[in-house]
Amino acid sequence: MSKIVLFASGSGTNVENIVRYFQSNSEVEITFVFTNKKDARVLERCKELEVSAAYLSKEALKSKAFLDMLQQLNPELIVLAGYLLKIPEPWISAFQERIINIHPALLPKYGGKGMYGAHVHEAVIAAREKESGITIHFVNENYDEGAIIAQYAIEVSPQDTPSSLAEKIHGLEHEYYPKVIEKLLAHAG
Repeated sequence: MSKIVLFASGSGTNVENIVRYFQSNSEVEITFVFTNKKDARVLERCKELEVSAAYLSKEALKSKAFLDMLQQLNPELIVLAGYLLKIPEPWISAFQERIINIHPALLPKYGGKGMYGAHVHEAVIAAREKESGITIHFVNENYDEGAIIAQYAIEVSPQDTPSSLAEKIHGLEHEYYPKVIEKLLAHAG
């Protein structure tokens, strides 16, 4: 049985999509979902989906006690699904090549500190890019600089706005993130 721990900071549409994707797979267990925001919609989604979830403060998430607990859970993968905090270095050491993230652009473009959500889509449109997409990558000590696992692109039309582009990107995220997770778990197993 492959265990996954998810981290999210917002509404949790990617978390819900991943949970639903693996619901009928007896080989994969979503062990826990953690969020750094008390009022994150992801907590409600997890309750509806009957998945264990909890809010932890930034300080608690950085603590050695939390890292110890995470190691006891022993997930095959730690999946960041709209998680906005930088991952602490001790986690990266403890879970080498087992923490993955999804970024709403084709890295290395439009990555780094402060580049998330609408900020990314606004930058892509301002630069008049012809395409954008998603990048699924391993997490290292720098924002959005870990080894790239997969990228999927879509066309950016001249009529696109940050919100219409975000919608297209969400479509890619929902289609491909669970499939990439599944492939990684198959190779690890």
